[in-house]
Amino acid sequence: MTASITLRPSGSSTYDAVALGEVMLRLDPGEGRIRTARAFRAWEGGGEYNVVRGLHKVFGLKSAVLTALVDNEVGHLVEDFIETGGVSTEHICWVPSDGVGRTARNGLNFTERGFGVRGSVGASDRGNTAISQAKPDDFELNRLFADQGVRWLHTGGIYAALSEQSAQTCIDVVKTAHENGTIVSYDLNYRPSLWKSIGGQARAQEVNREIAPYVDVMIGNEEDFTAALGFEVEGVDANLTELPTDKFGAMIKRVAASYPNFKVIATTLRGVHSASSNDWSALAWSPEDGLVQATRRESMEIFDRVGGGDSFASGLVYGLLAGEPLQTCVELAAAHGALAMTTPGDTSMASKAEVYKLAGGGNARVDR
Repeated sequence: MTASITLRPSGSSTYDAVALGEVMLRLDPGEGRIRTARAFRAWEGGGEYNVVRGLHKVFGLKSAVLTALVDNEVGHLVEDFIETGGVSTEHICWVPSDGVGRTARNGLNFTERGFGVRGSVGASDRGNTAISQAKPDDFELNRLFADQGVRWLHTGGIYAALSEQSAQTCIDVVKTAHENGTIVSYDLNYRPSLWKSIGGQARAQEVNREIAPYVDVMIGNEEDFTAALGFEVEGVDANLTELPTDKFGAMIKRVAASYPNFKVIATTLRGVHSASSNDWSALAWSPEDGLVQATRRESMEIFDRVGGGDSFASGLVYGLLAGEPLQTCVELAAAHGALAMTTPGDTSMASKAEVYKLAGGGNARVDR
């Protein structure tokens, strides 16, 4: 176990993990393109929500989501997906519908998977959504964190980027969780398209630097620490085709020196050969363990890459909650992320046994 993480004892809290963020309706054209689709398969998904769904559905922990939905048929469809995933809907803030979505609406996310030389494409339709307008007072934060108790809060840069209000709400909720002894993880998840209308990369760094002092476990991908916190990875092309772990390790150590409150720092490492073939690994750091690296999976076949990073975060959080050594935690994280990218949709369809098998060196031979 990472000694510097002091968790509420298991069973002492109503929830093992809670996520703060938007849950959208994902519309998936399958093997086709968004622009030519005549039918879509519906899923639910959201960068922060996907993590706690995995913590419940794959790892068996009790989780909930702090979000807001419009009280209409689409909102209740998203609610039904959340309930199917086993995540508590107790703390959803329901916003009255005005009939057409002038005052608030539910988010939509059109995502095509990509294949070979054609990369994945996402087209979000999430302006003026209910959760982008939610204020801290819309949630019963004292009841949740002080009375019910939460062992772990997960949120991230996608939610913080939805609006100026969501950035402030994220800051306030993270502070409240921190003050109540809840461990906080944050996935930087930088998306230029979300930040560009509210100040761009400069504003992203300003918001993330305000949140960072309250974070215990900071997570990102190969590009996030540069774009969202301003830490350069020296000598690395932005279009990664290989995994220079030594350079990323040096960057993580600089991040740790700047934020001594970070008890764990983790980053995924992805070398992109094509949309359907990636090298995949990860690094994690703690003061006690130093830098550890997950198994490197070269030319890993990808079915649907969306949600792979969220499942990485889910596996990491589970390992830390379970008191596993950091090396085991990063192996579970990388294995869960890899498995999530073998199935369609944002959310993981893996089992806990499959994650442990792959993390322990298992292969893809048929289980009979």
